[in-house]
Amino acid sequence: QVQLVESGGGLVQAGGSLRLVCVASGRTFSMYSMGWFRQAPGKEREFVAVISWNGGRTAYGDSVKGRFTISRDNAKNTVYLQMNTLKPEDTAVYYCAVDGVRARPTLVGVPREYDLWGQGTQVTVSS
Repeated sequence: QVQLVESGGGLVQAGGSLRLVCVASGRTFSMYSMGWFRQAPGKEREFVAVISWNGGRTAYGDSVKGRFTISRDNAKNTVYLQMNTLKPEDTAVYYCAVDGVRARPTLVGVPREYDLWGQGTQVTVSS
């Protein structure tokens, strides 16, 4: 069964840090970009970060630039999201996803371009 499983979410005070982990199983995703998105209640799914298939390129949403870092370990079929200086507005369910195009030459931040999603992990930042 091909699936993505996120973990690492939780409750943290503003200014704190969390590291999210997304483990892929069922097949290798080493030739696919991987992304993180988030969705708060009543809001649309928002792009957070994306990393290229070989880890050489990354891109971030404006609201998290300078605070979040995406990385991956292809040997472990795992992608990470290090979140620092968290703010209450970062509260959301965070999802990892696999780009639908193998070795896509560009990085994309549009949810419809991703064809496999995890179940999400809740991040709550208290003020």
